[in-house]
Amino acid sequence: MSLHNAQDSDAIAWAKAPTKVIDVNGVPFAYRELGPRGGVPVVFLHHFTAVMDDWDPRVLDGIARHHHVIAFDNRGVGASGSRVPADLTQMGVDAIAFIRALGHDAVDLFGFSLGGAVAQVIALREPRLVRRMVLAGTGPRGGSGIDKMARIVTSAYLKAALTRKDPRHFLFFPRTSEGKRAANDYFARLAERTDGRDKPISIQARFAQIAAIVRGGKATPDDLSVVTHPTFVANGDHDLMVASEHSEDLARQLPNSQLTIYPNSGHGGVFQYHQRFVPEVLEFLAQP
Repeated sequence: MSLHNAQDSDAIAWAKAPTKVIDVNGVPFAYRELGPRGGVPVVFLHHFTAVMDDWDPRVLDGIARHHHVIAFDNRGVGASGSRVPADLTQMGVDAIAFIRALGHDAVDLFGFSLGGAVAQVIALREPRLVRRMVLAGTGPRGGSGIDKMARIVTSAYLKAALTRKDPRHFLFFPRTSEGKRAANDYFARLAERTDGRDKPISIQARFAQIAAIVRGGKATPDDLSVVTHPTFVANGDHDLMVASEHSEDLARQLPNSQLTIYPNSGHGGVFQYHQRFVPEVLEFLAQP
């Protein structure tokens, strides 16, 4: 069976994964898990305005063929309780508390966009908790231009309103024939889950997340030279939200990293190229 067909046949796993809830210091955290138990789990940290239903099923199912996968709504997101903090560090602290509450003392992190920034916080604050990281569509704290994302997002939302499309059509994929096709395929995959869907992102969460991103862009850069975990950095070559150069800069600052930039793609390059990306992630996670 080819990798493509294997992923298609396994897609029902993420589409049907039940939502669970765990109490973390009095706050209910919603999460889903799939794949073989045992070993080091891969914890997914999602992007701006995302809930669990916004993960690409091909990516989660593909990685879950060989790894225990955990995806969750951080504090105040989707079905999780409380309010989203307007601070990247607090988001990282909340994610650490969630991982600890599940009883894990070592995890691999998969951080996409905002989730990539949260993953860096976790690695800096609790380095022994992290084994490896995959950082996609993200850059380092204090990267120039990251604080301009509010303007970029506003423009995309206006275009989305005029065309009655999801803003990610404009934020994640290039407006080429190839990019438009990739966007349509991506949203078709997101629609595979029909039952037990997550709660949508709240207005409070949207504003708090964008405030955290802007603050992170203006913050003093972290010393990433101390983050020695093996790290796979990935992005598209025309990312509107987090300039591709920021991912390249991130890879330069991390002493034990590898970088992949996918051609003719944007912020959602890892979803556009999921058939190539998933095997590369599996190979990276399998390295000794």
